[in-house]
Order: sequence, then C-alpha cells, then structure tokens
Amino acid sequence: MFHRIRRRAKGPSEAQKRFAELHAQMQGQVPPGIGVPAPEPQPAEPTAIVDDFLPPELRVPSHDQVEGKMMPWKQPLVLDGEMATCAECDAYRDWLILSTRGEIWLRCRAGHQQLETRIDTAWYNRHSGPADSTHATFEDCLRHLGH
Repeated sequence: MFHRIRRRAKGPSEAQKRFAELHAQMQGQVPPGIGVPAPEPQPAEPTAIVDDFLPPELRVPSHDQVEGKMMPWKQPLVLDGEMATCAECDAYRDWLILSTRGEIWLRCRAGHQQLETRIDTAWYNRHSGPADSTHATFEDCLRHLGH
C-alpha cells in the first residue's frame, strides 16, 4: 500500500507518459472500414432444397402431441420416508407411474389408480428413461408394459 502511495507522489512513470502521448495522437483517428458503406451483397445461386428430415415412421411425437407418459416401477416406491401403497388393495410394488398434464398418477397391478401429490413432473423426468415406444391408446400402452 505504501509503495503505491510513494509511486503516485513521484508522478506518472515513463510508460504512463508514453501511453498518454500515443492516446493523444490516436484520438482523432478512425479505424479502417468505419464510415465506408458496406458492399452490396451479390445474389447467390439458388440452392437445391433437399428433404433430409426423417421419414414419418422414424419420427417421435413432440411433447405437445403426447397425452401422457408412463413408466413401470417394480420396486417399492418410497416418498417422503413413507412407502406408497394402493388405497384399495394395499399393493406396495409393481407400479405404473403415469404423467399426464402436470399430474402424476400411480396404477397398481390390479388396475386401481390414485393421484400422487408427493411426486411432481420434475421427479418423473429425472427417474424415467427415454421412451422406447409410443401407443395410440392407453390400453395399448398397458398391454405393452404387461399390465
């Protein structure tokens, strides 16, 4: 700290003086190309339009085209330190977890469904893997997952 105070008391250094002189010389100069109008763009030859998008049978529907998603959950589901059980048959494992319009539903093997408020869409997205197939109806998806 004291070294800086002493240096400032001596006045500007030689390097600072040279920088100030150079700055004064360049004050009125303009970099090359500034103020010159840009050249007119040359018309390019039309490019051929190539349809390189995937064929319809390989396309995956976007999230707004899907009514919901579902994944199997074989092991017991523990939420907030408590095991989730079916309200009707007391099943505690082999769930299907359904995500529809921001709501999460649990479906047991017997077909009972209940709204699960302790799970949100972010939890579902963290724990679900990539979709392996899409189905036109809910029943088709249940058959595919073995329920």
